[in-house]
Amino acid sequence: MAHEEDGFAKGLFLGFIAGSAIGAVTALLLAPKSGQDLRKDIQKKSTQLKETAQAQLRQARAKAEQLVNEGKKKSDEIVGQAKQLAGSIVSDAEKVLDQAKGEGGKFKAAVKAGADAFKEERSKKS
Repeated sequence: MAHEEDGFAKGLFLGFIAGSAIGAVTALLLAPKSGQDLRKDIQKKSTQLKETAQAQLRQARAKAEQLVNEGKKKSDEIVGQAKQLAGSIVSDAEKVLDQAKGEGGKFKAAVKAGADAFKEERSKKS
């Protein structure tokens, strides 16, 4: 969506510059002036358009730099949050593993007690 807006803004800007240039040249060519005056006016208008385009370009670059910096900042925040979440998941997994080891020891002791009881009962019957 941001790319579409950038493309629209760029197209709008280029359309503005092209329309201004065409309008200025048309107005100058249709005005009743001498050739020397006409050339001076065309040169003046082209200089104005060039300056306007350069100013717009500087603004666009500044805006692009701002957006890039904001994007970097946001991505750093997201990476930090992901690292924090991953650390939390690893910590929780370690806790579960420790609990499982503890439960496994209890299970092993219960099995041993059951086997011992079975052997004892069997020896009583013999």
